[in-house]
Amino acid sequence: MKTYEQTEKMLDIIVDAVPTALFEGLSGGVILSEKIKLHPASAERPLFVMGEYQRSTLGNCIVIYYGSFNVVHGYLDDDAYYEKLRHTFAHELRHHMEFRSGVKDLERFDEERYSRYVLGMDISSFHEPPI
Repeated sequence: MKTYEQTEKMLDIIVDAVPTALFEGLSGGVILSEKIKLHPASAERPLFVMGEYQRSTLGNCIVIYYGSFNVVHGYLDDDAYYEKLRHTFAHELRHHMEFRSGVKDLERFDEERYSRYVLGMDISSFHEPPI
């Protein structure tokens, strides 16, 4: 299990490697929340939310849920954990970029993946659409 501080340091490295221009319009920045978050429609099988792109009148932000992340990926070694964290951040940043450009490819992908999950299908091999 990784500590909050270890995860925070990894996330800082990931965020610092991204060109600042990609953060335009992300006025709320990147937040590491201690919360364990379940998908609102998570029923018999828990579906943990690793990260989220949030839009509101107060601004847009990316939230990474440390609690969920540790429940699902806390057993991984540092390198594998870092890669899962990097992938989750990149996924949420892509939501931000697609929102800004009026594209909904990733949003539709997430909806399709959730639909498959609800039907009990294996979603581990269901990969994101190419950029």
